[in-house]
Amino acid sequence: MDRIRAMQVFTEVADRGSLTEAGEALDISRAMVSRYLESLESWLGARLLHRTTRRVSLTDAGAEALPRCRQVLELTNDVQAAAGARSTVPTGKLRITASTSFAQAHLAAAVSDFLKQHTQTQIELIALERTVNLVEERMDLAIRIGNQLDDTLVARRLASCHSVVCAAPAYLAAHGTPTTPEQLRTHRCLTHAHVGPTEWRLQRDGKTVKVPVSGPLQSNEVAATRQAALDGLGVALMPTYFISADVAEGRLVRLLPGYEPETLGIHAVYLSRQHQPLVLRVMLDFLAKRFSGDVAPWDRPAKGGHATKVAKTAKARAVAGATGSATRAKR
Repeated sequence: MDRIRAMQVFTEVADRGSLTEAGEALDISRAMVSRYLESLESWLGARLLHRTTRRVSLTDAGAEALPRCRQVLELTNDVQAAAGARSTVPTGKLRITASTSFAQAHLAAAVSDFLKQHTQTQIELIALERTVNLVEERMDLAIRIGNQLDDTLVARRLASCHSVVCAAPAYLAAHGTPTTPEQLRTHRCLTHAHVGPTEWRLQRDGKTVKVPVSGPLQSNEVAATRQAALDGLGVALMPTYFISADVAEGRLVRLLPGYEPETLGIHAVYLSRQHQPLVLRVMLDFLAKRFSGDVAPWDRPAKGGHATKVAKTAKARAVAGATGSATRAKR
């Protein structure tokens, strides 16, 4: 952990006599204040503070360390001043993590464009289907999708994540088109191993409908679910950021219009607003500008009429499949 930052946290706590107040002053959480203190104490091999539920006070070791920490911080400020004002050109390396599907669909292209614009920067992009601990794995930035975020981190909302129920025209022609959520019970559904593996929750007019689902494939990777849906193996529930082109070009047909899962936020999350490297600040602004707007880029109508015509044709085939299924059922 950054020892200079840890010294800054220590001196702030010593001045204020409170971990909470120090965290507010430094714009970090109380949990992060504790981590910095523990890191500094571990490095020095001595306990610096007596902590009780009511007050914080210096130990003998802390009283000896405090003036020296102040000297280090003053020297650090002198070095920064001697080096001149902050550079206006971002330099250095960023470690960024995101889900595999979002990295493949949008973040990789964004990173490439960023590197073209800022030639003195480097990016290490880590695509994983798990939540990464930014401190332990030394990540500068994570792109996370959800509405419940770690309150020890700072989050900047980039866009909204919508998901839709969809299937390939071939599947709908063979099995019919569900027109209500309840009809999904009888369809082959392709599910996510961690999100809705046995139940989909769809919302309409503020009401939530819970539908039990099952089918031939359960995967933790959206790309595998998409491929199975394209191959006509079943009905899928997938984010529009990953399959908007498939829907626009008719490879997949959106089902149950008006019903969709809870809208999630797509956030850039990082450790602190204080003392951010210029490259991180520039990247945050770059991503916010790229994905911002009332409607996310992948949810905007495609330009030109070809995709619309293809999508209408696919929808017509799906309706025909539903009609055929209903006719067979009556017989």
